Amino acid sequence: MNERVSEEWLSRYSPREWLRAALGELRQAETAFRVRQGKAGIAGLRRAAGMGFNAILRVKSDAEYGRTYMDHLTAAQQDPSLPPAVREAAAMLLRVPSPTGNVVVLRTPANDERLLEATRDVLAHAYTCVLHGEVDGAAPAVTGELS
Repeated sequence: MNERVSEEWLSRYSPREWLRAALGELRQAETAFRVRQGKAGIAGLRRAAGMGFNAILRVKSDAEYGRTYMDHLTAAQQDPSLPPAVREAAAMLLRVPSPTGNVVVLRTPANDERLLEATRDVLAHAYTCVLHGEVDGAAPAVTGELS
């Protein structure tokens, strides 16, 4: 693992705490989409997925994943060790255009739901990795449930 990935920011939270933070971001993104704030929703989904990868990186380090959430998504879409659904989810979250400036991005509830589901796929994989890492002894167990 290179120095860039092993910085203190990653160890700021335990793997389960990163997952809790990711679930909070996911809930905020769901709310943003409900009130038609696409930019906030997309940013929240990317943050949520990135936090899921932070949880994974606490269990199994990988220098290729970089430091930022966008770095994580970029690496994930090309990582052959990930399940295809997770790679596709990462690619989808990277592809979706963020509403900026004078560009109008047409959003539909169905498209928003696909993005939400992609993020849920990433978080489900992260949860599995964290639990598997704890069973293998790679990460310390944290008391309390994810909710």
